[in-house]
Amino acid sequence: MSLKIYNSLTRQKELFTPLHAPFVGMYVCGPTVSGESHLGHARPFITFDVLYRYLLNLGYRVRYVRNITDAGHFEEEGREAEDKISKKATLEKLEPMELVHKYTRLYHSAMAQFNNLPPSIEPTATGHIVEQIEMIKHILSEGYAYEVNGSVYFDVEKYHQDFSAKGQPYGILSGRILDEQLESTRALDNQDEKRNKSDFALWKKAPPEHIMRWQSPWGDGFPGWHIECSAMSSKYLGAEFDIHGGGMDLQFPHHECEIAQSTVANQVMPARYWIHNNMITINGKKMGKSYNNVIKLSELFSGNHPLLEQAYSPAAIRFFILQSHYRGTLDFSNEALQAAEKAFKRLWEAYQWLMKSNSPLQHKDVSDAALDQKIRTLLDEMDEFMNDDLNTAKVLANLFELATLINSLKDGHLPAGSIGTAALTAMQQQMKRYMEDIFGLQQEQELGGGKLDGVLQLLIDIRKDAKAKKDFVTSDKIREELSRLGVQLKDEKDGGVSYQLS
Repeated sequence: MSLKIYNSLTRQKELFTPLHAPFVGMYVCGPTVSGESHLGHARPFITFDVLYRYLLNLGYRVRYVRNITDAGHFEEEGREAEDKISKKATLEKLEPMELVHKYTRLYHSAMAQFNNLPPSIEPTATGHIVEQIEMIKHILSEGYAYEVNGSVYFDVEKYHQDFSAKGQPYGILSGRILDEQLESTRALDNQDEKRNKSDFALWKKAPPEHIMRWQSPWGDGFPGWHIECSAMSSKYLGAEFDIHGGGMDLQFPHHECEIAQSTVANQVMPARYWIHNNMITINGKKMGKSYNNVIKLSELFSGNHPLLEQAYSPAAIRFFILQSHYRGTLDFSNEALQAAEKAFKRLWEAYQWLMKSNSPLQHKDVSDAALDQKIRTLLDEMDEFMNDDLNTAKVLANLFELATLINSLKDGHLPAGSIGTAALTAMQQQMKRYMEDIFGLQQEQELGGGKLDGVLQLLIDIRKDAKAKKDFVTSDKIREELSRLGVQLKDEKDGGVSYQLS
């Protein structure tokens, strides 16, 4: 059975057929590094890491490009136009690139803790200003953009009129009808410069107070949000490539605009398969600043957030995300994540015992043929589930059935040798393939034993004594310094203190 993937463009599952097999080109929209990544960001990056791993496991040679947005991010929909990087840099009294590197380091650290493989190429928007300007010049020369007062806008209505006849209207990805968009578009800054409300910025003139600016044929300014991804994806993957991925919230306007401008610039739809993961909700509510429920990844790892009852390990969060199909809504709650944490521990312990223990293989094979067949069916179904639009939830269900058999063998409820040597070997190979190679699961990180644990316990005891003496300066200093070194302390309700790496 070959891989089928849900294509947001056609709204159906399609057989995955790369343009130039065995080579695969995949572009995924990366973070805007104006702040720290949060729980919502974890889902797309883990989802596409699993897709990347699975494609590699199938034998494809994948060029995985995931960008860093470190300039511009000019919003056209639902909020005032702003340069997120410049705004945050001013608030934090940092140089823009200082801010960018601060949050890029935090992002890379979180990705490593999630055990995500690094992309093949990680281009930055600021490193590709020349390519963006050249693409804008080409779109202008084709007659699908216009310059006003040092800003350049894409002419959406002209594109829609011309390309509708070719079966590629504006709205082909999101399903939005242009006339309805015109009625619902909010009035934003410089709206009067545009020919039409739906037009979006390719280049913005930088006002005097704007920090990040570059020279262009239209004067000093900065790139629009959408043009960045079009320029970087075509540079590293070509005019047409296999997969474009991202969160469902990027379908419109970001990916819709990418399709329009890339098609004009390169005379071809940029990607053949558009893949989008669904959102994460918090206790049934959409995550957002207005709900005060945005949980940063460092807060998840440390437990330092009002909505959190405890710290959660990166491994548990990764497992939690894989328990649901990537296109379904995933609701976060302490109860759900604690249940996932326990389930992952149970599954991992069974897997570890299977991989480390050779005792069942040392007994004479007196296996139960029906049991062996059940195991082979469970193992074979995993590939079927993954090939059916990456159904990680169903794969995990089979892994848990296998874990139950392993625990029965471990506890003696199944006699040694009741599972055949061939079936046990196949189980070891397939479980390793999925749990480690494809799902990227790993044992929860633990602090090294012995001397290191002793040193930490000494510091915890000193801090406890300081708090008892109301010496909060010393107490807080120990906590803050350990946190800076990546050791998070958690004061328990019973008066004890736990710690973990973050």
